[in-house]
Amino acid sequence: MSQKGTCDIALIGLAVMGENLALNIASRGYKIAVYNRTASVTDAFVASRGKQPNVVGCHSLEDLVANLKSPRKIMMMVKAGPAVDDLIAKLTPMLSKGDVLIDGGNTFPADTDRRTREVEAQGLLYVGTGVSGGEEGALKGPSMMPGGSPAAWPMVKEIFQAIAAKVGPKGDIPCCDWVGPRGAGNYVKMVHNGIEYGDMQLICEAYSLLKHAAGLTNDQLAVVFDEWNRGELDSYLIEITRDIFTVKDPDSGDFMVDRILDTAGAKGTGKWMSQLALDLGVPSTLVTEAVYARCLSAIQAERVRASKVLAGPDASAVKVDPKVFTAQVRQALYASKIASYAQGFVQLAAAAKENDWKLDYRSIAMLWRGGCIIRAQFLERIAEAYDAHPDLENLMLAPYFTKALADAQAAWRQVIATAVAIGQPVPALMAALSYYDGYRQARLPANLLQAQRDYFGAHTYARTDKPGTFHTEWIELRRPVSSSQASR
Repeated sequence: MSQKGTCDIALIGLAVMGENLALNIASRGYKIAVYNRTASVTDAFVASRGKQPNVVGCHSLEDLVANLKSPRKIMMMVKAGPAVDDLIAKLTPMLSKGDVLIDGGNTFPADTDRRTREVEAQGLLYVGTGVSGGEEGALKGPSMMPGGSPAAWPMVKEIFQAIAAKVGPKGDIPCCDWVGPRGAGNYVKMVHNGIEYGDMQLICEAYSLLKHAAGLTNDQLAVVFDEWNRGELDSYLIEITRDIFTVKDPDSGDFMVDRILDTAGAKGTGKWMSQLALDLGVPSTLVTEAVYARCLSAIQAERVRASKVLAGPDASAVKVDPKVFTAQVRQALYASKIASYAQGFVQLAAAAKENDWKLDYRSIAMLWRGGCIIRAQFLERIAEAYDAHPDLENLMLAPYFTKALADAQAAWRQVIATAVAIGQPVPALMAALSYYDGYRQARLPANLLQAQRDYFGAHTYARTDKPGTFHTEWIELRRPVSSSQASR
């Protein structure tokens, strides 16, 4: 029989992420009660990796709750959606005022908003926290983005910051801090994942161009990515990409990357960010293009059939200097990365305004500095930008990034021109440059678009020369057009 009321926290859901988080918590000196709906999973865990004094296996939710010190803290690591609501419904009757329920999954922010209100109405507290870093991060130190009931933060802060990744000169700054009320934490995690989608797509496009335009081998690509990881592109994703190019299939001896089918999966957070960007009216174009690129990859058999029918340019006619082009791709990738993060922080600012959150953008950049998938040296620059200007409208306007974009501009354009010339799709690189060019224009062709809308739907428009809202009777005022007008 397990000892009652001695555990600091409980965790429900012993899939790999749950197991690793439980072990992380136990390794920091906290006693944790664990439960899985399938009892054999719990038994297997406590008999193997979890066989230690700080881990207590439980066979029922009642037993789990009884093992906790008051106020109780229960972390749910179950599939997002109805399973979370079902678990909350089962747990709340067993809990007391001031107890804390924690959702550690990738949850739609509006669901956390609703659950926070519902749980608080029952006298309990709720936390929705993003947890990033994959299986390794969960075990060794993830990036954590908690939001929900503000009163819950002092109750979970010590454990959360103890298990989180650490950064800074002394390695003592935890990548975990309170984000904001209700669904703010899950929203920040969603934007993190959306930026991750964009980063991965940009890297894949860089790979494709270096392979097809510059003719680099996998061995050469590994060297290139290793060099990139020593400069401004230093990041987890660049690092693992380097590693991928070195791995060979033990059976065939072929490079593993070349044997993988080109169809990409997705779990939905990128789509969520794109959908919510549309709701807010902000141009998060990179994550949208990255999501569409995965959708296009999914119709692989259809693409194979189309490749035998649809014509493209003669790529062999386009010659590039591999060394020069590789340097240009590095610049294009960095510039596009700046645009991608700029879009992510613009969306966070719009969401904060919509939901009345007071987000600390410098702090958010530092939350992503370690433990998470998009961790990168580059985030230090973002933190510095918001440190200097907390109300910065757009990262591209920070002096460091303004100069970096100007320095990379010629190479950025040349890379995209080369991609077009050889017929290689680069939707994320193009979206990034289009966003940059659109944002720097004092005047866009939307004046014509508004004229079109007013012509067919009387949607009205504003004018540049006088205030107010206007409508034109276009049909009455239109004039016949003759070819002689073109010569004037």
